[in-house]
Amino acid sequence: MAKTISKDMIISDLIMVDRGIIPILMSAGMHCIGCPSAQGETLEEAAMVHGMDADDIVNTINSYLADK
Repeated sequence: MAKTISKDMIISDLIMVDRGIIPILMSAGMHCIGCPSAQGETLEEAAMVHGMDADDIVNTINSYLADK
């Protein structure tokens, strides 16, 4: 069964699911992978700070995970 992520997951937890998520976040403009916020900020919170749609990012990541 393919893993999936949700927008209420902490950024650092997303990376633990699959390190291939890092380039997806980076290409979306989220360069906060190594910053302290990644340890306590959800994907939804990070998307809001960056002016992005969290659902779009979730869909992109889950499509990537489904294709693995």
